[in-house]
Amino acid sequence: MNIHTDNYRCRKCGRCCHDSSKLAEHRRSHSGEKPFECTVCHKRFTQSGNLMSHSRIHSGEKPYKCHVCDKAFSRCGNLNRHMRVHTGEKPYKCSLCDKSFSQSSNLQLHRRHVHSNSRLYECPYCGKLFKIHCKLKRHVRIHTDAKPYSCRHCSHGFRRPDQLKTHLLKSHNDGTWFTCDICQKKFSSKHDLKKHVQRHEAAKPYVCSECPKRFCTATELRQHHPVHSEHKQFSCCLCDRLYKRKCAVKKHFKKCSVEHGVTGFVL
Repeated sequence: MNIHTDNYRCRKCGRCCHDSSKLAEHRRSHSGEKPFECTVCHKRFTQSGNLMSHSRIHSGEKPYKCHVCDKAFSRCGNLNRHMRVHTGEKPYKCSLCDKSFSQSSNLQLHRRHVHSNSRLYECPYCGKLFKIHCKLKRHVRIHTDAKPYSCRHCSHGFRRPDQLKTHLLKSHNDGTWFTCDICQKKFSSKHDLKKHVQRHEAAKPYVCSECPKRFCTATELRQHHPVHSEHKQFSCCLCDRLYKRKCAVKKHFKKCSVEHGVTGFVL
């Protein structure tokens, strides 16, 4: 009733709250005030509940346990998302194809990755464009040689978490392999196994929005997209000739480097 009677209404945005404490918490979203500080890393929060959830990162506490597989989580919301693995629920559906997702973030990534041609993120070192920021962040490590993912068993470092996971499995037998029931081939991730099994089943869930062609993986669909576009994003660094595909410019560069007398240069 407090919500309907305007007893605790925010003067800035008009939002109504249940009580004075909830209104005080909400006002911090406008003021930027963060009175709750983590005693370990000094990160600050607007709400005590957020600090409590954050503190479990340091303590390792995971009070929310799945009753199906006993996997535990530090946040209730993470457990709710995990349960969709067991129920198969995928409430987030793409309006452009028949794909569905268990998380809204995965749907947003799918739309940008598969259906969008806009590349808003530019590498400050080489000018290459990317659709999503995490792809740019990973690419920049090629220029900086940053390897933030370190092996806990040896001195090796890696640019990507999947490279570290594969290293742990192959070199230290640390982790779990995912094995294909049909051909017994092993994979370091469940995602890679799923893509592999689709080839056995001849399943092609990725549909081109420009033509009726279908593909087994999102990568194959992305590689197909340049067929429908005149955009040529890959250029030869010796003659500035443009190409739609990376493999095409690599093939050209081998010939071009001979003509220009360039040796020992890797594209």
